[in-house]
Amino acid sequence: MKKSLFLFLFPLLAAPLFAQESRQDISISGTAIVAPFASGNAVQLHSTTGFAGALVSYRYLLTPHGGLELNYQYNQNVQHFVTNTLNNSVHDRFQEISGAYVYSFNLKNFNPFIEGGAAGFLISPIDDAKTNTFGISRNTIVGAMYGAGIAYEISPSFDIRAEFRGLVMKTPTFNYPGNDLRTNVYYNICDPVIGIAYHF
Repeated sequence: MKKSLFLFLFPLLAAPLFAQESRQDISISGTAIVAPFASGNAVQLHSTTGFAGALVSYRYLLTPHGGLELNYQYNQNVQHFVTNTLNNSVHDRFQEISGAYVYSFNLKNFNPFIEGGAAGFLISPIDDAKTNTFGISRNTIVGAMYGAGIAYEISPSFDIRAEFRGLVMKTPTFNYPGNDLRTNVYYNICDPVIGIAYHF
C-alpha cells in the first residue's frame, strides 16, 4: 500500500520542482569595443574605443550545463584610415547579431562559462563632425564571436554577469570608391561586458 501511494504521489511532488527550474534567462550589459591596430594593403587602421554600448542576450539551457544564446549589441566608435594619400575618419554605428553555444560550470553561487559561435556585424557610417569621408556606405560582415565569463547568483532569479568576449571579423571598408580603405586582414576586437541577468 505504501509503495503504491509513493508511486502515485511522486509525480505530483516532482512537478513543482521541474516547474521551478529556470531554463531561460535574458540579460542586459554595458559594453566596450576595443579594436586593435590593423595594417595591410598599404592601409593602416586605427580605431577609438567605443564605451557607449549595450548588449542584450537571451539564453536557453538545453541541459544543466549547455545552452544556446542569441545576442544583439550596439556601440559606436571612430575608424581612422591612413594611407600614403588618404587620412580618413569615419564615425560609425557598430551592431552585432550573433548566436553561440554556451557551456557553464556550477560552483555554488559562481557559474563560470565559455561560449563560441557565428556572428554578423553591421557597421554604418554616421554623417557628423567626426566623419570627414564622403561617398561611403554600410558594411555587412560575417565573422565569429567567442567568450569566457562568470555569473554570480544574487538570488534564484538574478545574477551579475561579467565576460570577456572576442569578435573576429574582416576590417571594414565602408565601400569606399576604389577599395582604397581595404586592408584585406582580419582582426580581433576585445569586447568586455558586465551586466545583470534575469532567469525565468
